[in-house]
Amino acid sequence: MDNGQNLSRSNRKVAVVCAGVFAVMVGASYAAVPLYNLFCRVTGFGGTTQVAEAGSDVVIDRMITIRFDGNVNHELSWKFKPKQRSVTLKMGETAQLEYLATNTGDMTTVGTSTFNVSPPTAGIYFNKLDCFCFTEQEIKPGETVEMPVVFFVDPEMDNDPELKTVKEITLSYTFFPVEEPERPVAARTEEPAAETNL
Repeated sequence: MDNGQNLSRSNRKVAVVCAGVFAVMVGASYAAVPLYNLFCRVTGFGGTTQVAEAGSDVVIDRMITIRFDGNVNHELSWKFKPKQRSVTLKMGETAQLEYLATNTGDMTTVGTSTFNVSPPTAGIYFNKLDCFCFTEQEIKPGETVEMPVVFFVDPEMDNDPELKTVKEITLSYTFFPVEEPERPVAARTEEPAAETNL
């Protein structure tokens, strides 16, 4: 009888441990994506660019050429390209460039873009002050819109031994369709209040 009780207790302990491990694994899987995104933003890993609130207060003489690339997922009926293919500027100097997007379909569509830079190790030095990639973009049928990006390359890149010989950075965007666009704040606040029974 004692052996049976001990075995039952052991089985319960094993079950509790297994359930705990399972819960931790499920929690880790949900946390993995936001933690990975945070890691990429902080380190520039994988060519992830940085977001800056102000331009650089230092400009150095080292020149860098930024090349621009635009792509569209096949499920989105848009044409998307930069107005100019490249720009050369000093590190620390702020520049603005526009992309052009045209909705070639017969209905209003909403897109959102992913982005990265190449070489990937330059991502931590590529700073955006403003970008169309920060929000979803809605375009009507046949409409063409300008989408600006304002950026600078951190002069600290000049002190990175791995990037001493880099003369070009490619900034690349790819637009994807948004199945359920975010509603504007105004639309949310205009919804009628739910009736309550008093």
